[in-house]
This record gives sequence, C-alpha cells and structure tokens, in this order.
Amino acid sequence: MPQRPLAPPFALSSLTLCLLYGLGQPAHAQDPTPEPPPKLKPSRTLAVRPKTERPALVITADKLGSTLDQQSSAEGKAELRYGDILMRADQVTYGQADDLAHATGKVELSSNGNIFRGPDLQLYVSRFEGTFLNPSYFFSLTGGAGHAERISFTDQKHVFAVDGTYSSCPVVDGQQPDWQITAKGLALDFDANEGKATGGVLHFLGVPILAAPSLSFALNGARKSGWLPPNISLDNRSGFELGTPYYWNIAPNRDATLTPFVMTKRGAGMDSEFRYLEPEHKGQLNLDLLPNDRVAGRSRWAGDANLDGQLPHDWRYQLRAEKVSDDDYWKDLPQRMHSKTVRLLSQDLQVNRARELGWGTIESYLRVQHWQALQGTDTTAQFITPYQRSPQLGIRATTKADDAVLDGFTPWGRSARLEGSLELEYNRFDLAGDALPTQRASGQVQTGERLHVLGHVSAPIGGAGWWLIPRVAVNAASYQLDEPGADGRRSMARTIPTFSLDSGLVFERDSSLLGRAMRQTLEPRVLYVNTPYRAQQNLPNFDSAAKDFNFDSIYSENQFTGVDRVSDAHTLTVGAISRWINPTQGEEVLRLGLVQRVQFRDQQITPDGTPITQRFSDLLLLAAAHLNEQWWADGTLQFNPESNRSERTVMRLRYSPGPFRTVSLAYRLARGQSEQVEVAWQWPLFGRAGAGGQAVRDAVAAGTSGGGGCQGAWYSAGRIQYSLFDKRLTDSVAGVEYDAGCWVMRMGVQRQSTGRAETNTRLMLQLELVGLSQLGSNALKVLRDNVPGYRQLSSDRSATLDGSSP
Repeated sequence: MPQRPLAPPFALSSLTLCLLYGLGQPAHAQDPTPEPPPKLKPSRTLAVRPKTERPALVITADKLGSTLDQQSSAEGKAELRYGDILMRADQVTYGQADDLAHATGKVELSSNGNIFRGPDLQLYVSRFEGTFLNPSYFFSLTGGAGHAERISFTDQKHVFAVDGTYSSCPVVDGQQPDWQITAKGLALDFDANEGKATGGVLHFLGVPILAAPSLSFALNGARKSGWLPPNISLDNRSGFELGTPYYWNIAPNRDATLTPFVMTKRGAGMDSEFRYLEPEHKGQLNLDLLPNDRVAGRSRWAGDANLDGQLPHDWRYQLRAEKVSDDDYWKDLPQRMHSKTVRLLSQDLQVNRARELGWGTIESYLRVQHWQALQGTDTTAQFITPYQRSPQLGIRATTKADDAVLDGFTPWGRSARLEGSLELEYNRFDLAGDALPTQRASGQVQTGERLHVLGHVSAPIGGAGWWLIPRVAVNAASYQLDEPGADGRRSMARTIPTFSLDSGLVFERDSSLLGRAMRQTLEPRVLYVNTPYRAQQNLPNFDSAAKDFNFDSIYSENQFTGVDRVSDAHTLTVGAISRWINPTQGEEVLRLGLVQRVQFRDQQITPDGTPITQRFSDLLLLAAAHLNEQWWADGTLQFNPESNRSERTVMRLRYSPGPFRTVSLAYRLARGQSEQVEVAWQWPLFGRAGAGGQAVRDAVAAGTSGGGGCQGAWYSAGRIQYSLFDKRLTDSVAGVEYDAGCWVMRMGVQRQSTGRAETNTRLMLQLELVGLSQLGSNALKVLRDNVPGYRQLSSDRSATLDGSSP
C-alpha cells in the first residue's frame, strides 16, 4: 500500500486565485479592470517537474464560495480537478484541512480512464480514498461495467464494491445486462490485473449458470491461478465430455494446466500441460491419461514434448516428440493430438552448434529420429514406415552466399566470387517396430549404415537485371548393410557428379492493366543440368523420395529428395514469369507464368523404375490475380502435351468485400488419384452486423441511461470438402455464430474422415463472454484453423484473440 501524504497536496495559490475570482458571485462575473495575462519566460532547456512536486487542485463552478484555509463550496456544473482525477457534480464541498471532497447530485468521477456515476461521493482527493453510494461504473482497461450498493476506494488501483455486478455489457437503467457476475463483495486490483468476487454468481440471460463462494478472474486477460471455464464437447465416438481445467500460474515464466474430465462412453481421465520460459530454455509438455477406457477396454494415453534450449559451448538442442498408447488413438481422441500427420508420430532430438567465421559457417550436428506409425488392423490403409536415424552425425561448412542471388534472383550490383558447401554425414538406419512385414521380408534391405559426402562449388555473377550461376556438385555415398542386399553385397559405394548452369533476366516497362498504370516485368529463366547415369537399383534407399512436380522443383538439379537417389539428367528447363505491379503501392496485381523441361536423353533413374523417354515434360502454367480489394484468384495447371489433358489442377477464388465477409472456392485434381471441391465462408446472415461491438462504448459515451443493451447479429462460417473421386464428403466443418456485442455464441459440427467408411463427427458449442472468458468446446480455434480468411467476431473487444487456453 503506498504511503499517504502528510498534508493535502494542492497548490494554495492556484486554489486561492480561483476562490477570490468567484467568491460569492456567479462564475461569469468579470473584473472591470482585468490585469494583463502572465507571460511565459523563455528557457533553453525543458524543465522536468520534481517527483515531490504535486499537481494543483482546481475547482470551477457557476457559483463558488470559500472560508479561507477551511472549506470551499461549489454549486452548478461544479468541477474539481486534481492531476488525472476529474470530479463533476451538482454540488461539491472541499475541506482543505482534511483534503476531503463531498459531491452530491449527478456525480461523475473519472480517474485513469475509469468512470463512476452516482448520487453521493466522499473522497480524500490526494490519496484517492473514499466511498461512493449507489454508483454505476465503467473500467477502460477491461471494457467492463456494472453497479453496486457502495464502492470503497483504497487508492486509484484498488476498488471494492459491496453487492456489486460486473459485465462487459452496457449498464442500462431498468434493464439487466445479458451476462453479469453478481457478488456480495467484488474486489478489483488493477495493479495485479485481478478481480475477486465473494459469493459470486455468473448469470447469462437472467439464468444463473455458475456459482461459487469465491470467484476470481483476470481483468485484462492476463494469467492467474484458478479454475477456468469448463470444456464441453460431444462426438459419436466418445459421447458427451466435460472437463474442468485448473490453471496454475506457478511463476511469471512457468505455468501448468490440469484438466480432469469425464466422457459418458469412455470414463474419466486427466489432461495436463506444463510450460516454462527460461533465459536459455523454453518448452511445453503435455500428458493426457484415460486410465480405463470402457469402450476399448484398456488404458489410453498421449504424450507430447516441445523443448528448445542452449547448452554450454554454443550448442543448442531441440526436441519434438509425440507418442500415443495405441493405433486407434487418432480416431477416438483426435483433439488430444498435436501432429499434423496424425498417423505418423515423430520423436526427434537434435543438437547442433554453428560457428560464424570470416568466410562462412561451420555447423556440427547430432540427431536421433524415431517414428511411431499408427497402422491399425485395416491392411488396405497401412503404409510404409520411414527409416529411423539412430543416430545421425554430421558437419557442414558453407561459404557466405549472396542473398540477392538466392532470393528473388535479382543480384543488384553483386561481385563475382566462388561459393560452395561441403557436408560429411554418418547415419545409422533401422526400422520402427510398426514397420510393415513386407519391409522386413527376407532378401529386402532392412537396416544399415551410410556415410555420405555432399559438396558443390559455384561462381555466381550478375548485374542489375541478370544472373548466371555455373555450378558443379557431387553426391558420394558408402553403405554397410546388416544383411546382404538383392545382389548379395553388404558393402557398396557410388559417386555421382552434376554440372548445372542457371541463368535469368529481369525486364521492366511501364504498362497498363484495365486502364490502370502498372509496372510490368518479364523474367525468363533457363536451367541446364547434366548428371551422368549411375546404376542405383541395387543400392538401399533409406531417405529418398520423388519431389512434387511444381514451379520450384522443376528448377532443381535432382528430382529426388534425400541422398540415396540421384536422377540422371541431360535437361534444359525453360520458363518465364510476368508480373503487373502497382507502381505507387508496390502491390502485385497479376502474375502469369509457364515453364517446361526438355530432355535430351532418356532418364533411367525414376521413382517407379520405368525409364522416361518423353522429350518434353508436362507444361506447368500458373496465374494469380488481385485485381481489386475484394477479389483474389490463383491457379496452377500441369498439362500433358502427349495425352492433351491436365494431370494436376489447383484453382482457388476468394471474395472478401469487408470485415467478417469472405467466401472462397477451391478445386483440386490429381488425375487418377483424387478430385476435390472445397467451399469455405464467413458471412453475416441477418441482424445489425458489427453493432454489438460498439454498444458498450456508445452507452458509456451517452451515460448509462442512453444505452440500448447488447445488439445482435447472426453469422455463418465453415468449410465443406467434397470428393468427386469418392463421391462423398470428407473433412468439413460448418457452424453459426451469434454476436450480441458483449457475448458471442458459436454452434457447429465438425466431420473428420478416419477411413473410407469411418468418420468422427463432433458437435461444437461455445459461449464467449467478451472480456471474461470462453465456455464450452473450442469452436473458435476450429473455425480459425479451417476457414481461410476467418476473423474472430470479438477481435476488437476480447482479450482472447486466438481461441487458445492461457
């Protein structure tokens, strides 16, 4: 508690002038011979007021009266100002000896942006201590408001209300807000950003929905220990689920959340999360337990670790690990999993150190990577498991590169020099316990070791609008297998060189598009690659796979990822992109591009082992347009000139005319594999869209008698995916939202495919009390993750912007 001053901190001279000026007379009376106004004295420096200097106390009114050094009175539009404190009332009396102000009749008190209104106020001005009878109030920090039988001020940061209420809905005479907390005692600590309600009850639409002897809540969304609103969900696999999270704010840099839950079909369990943030370490640990799943008849669990940190001697570590109890966990309890590949979970530990030298960087690294494959019993849905690295050891040296060459291919004014890199790496490969039996079949490569060397040297040169990069690379690898391969060997090696020449130009000109002035570019690019054929069919393949065929991969030297496979090539890739750019804003309005690869000899090393004899590759076309603020469109097309049809197509269109209004349409085709249509949207249905967010501010500005209660508007949001190939709906979500200004209700359905004939359907219901918390399932996060361009309705009013828990 701050110390109280020993004397009233007002400037006597300022108050005396005010009182002498209006003593016993109306405020508009004038002295017939006014003195000339005081003049400012020039100074060469800005004076800083000493911390001991106190602000002046000034009283103005239609009528003023005073007894010197005892008491002052003001009537009619009375105002008392002291620092950032402003008191308005019909009548104000101020005792100079005890620093006590007494205001009556339409009293309004403003301090630090907080506003209090009522009939009677007594306040010790300098220490902001006193009592306000029957006030209403508004807190600018939280956007919350309410009323009370009595408010006691300890200081400007501590307020206690007796029989008080709190809500982010506006206080309207004769009306109850849509939601509010009522309490016998309500203590607000703005220093700690904490509110505590004794005998508190949370009411929604006049119905009590939560009661407790003591309720506490953060005033500005900050972290604090306590029970969080319950989590509620309903799906066809687990039934109705209710969880009651307890948040433990252990320290400013550590916290934990424990969530006991119960599922009507499966039973009771516990979810837990621990987070920490140290100067050199940070991380998050999750453990979810279901001790006795009544449906599965066994214990279920899931664990996840996400850790980063600094070790001695400039070493850094990173751990990304997730593991679950069984193969069906991703179907039954998907909301408790974090991996984007829910059927293939990685346990990946990496340690590395990078040293910056005058000529470049040397990086040393160690990695251990294991996998858990959730195969299940359906043999048609099982998949090949990646090889594990137990361990991976390496060192990599890289010279300093010219970023202008590597990023955007516009090496303005660069000088020619040699650049290169060298990587030496050892790997021990083995198979996970979930690997398919065919991967362990006799005669197949199972496990082994590899030592490889990757290196390249290049000499980039260029000018203001061109570049040329000759490059020589080598990929050498030596293998030691645990069992003989198909040719009976256990030891083998190979070395494969590659020469490439990458060149491009950038042209610009002033142009126009649809009557608008534009800057148009033409950016042709040519890549020549020559890699000799080396037989690799009898070599193991631990980490290589075919690259996706797109605008980036077509300009790469090797059509495989990883080390074990290097495509033989004698090719020339030719392409160009043209852009139309708004010269005043720098915004790209239109982009058109095409690229094709010409093959001078047959390619023997292919993903399926079948040589490619086609001289011209598929033609890649792309287009992207942003013609105005409302429309976006983009698409890519892979066209086969021999079959005269498209092999892959992706087309997207989005219309967004304003806030909370967006519609997108997407079409995706992979010939012979999939064909899918997707529609996503967020759109107002009816009601006063956007009015709810302004209701509180309007009510405060007009006084509590001028509010109109929470305004409402209905919205719809969702994403629907339909497979034309399978003729069925796939992963989709659809919902409606009602925005009442001080609360938002979300209702929806989420459908996730877990197999060709299996789905997991989840019902979502969430109530967001703006400025307080969210109750129910996390529908907000689901909508944000699934709807392109989705915007939270309460984004300008809520402390929770992402729908995540504290």
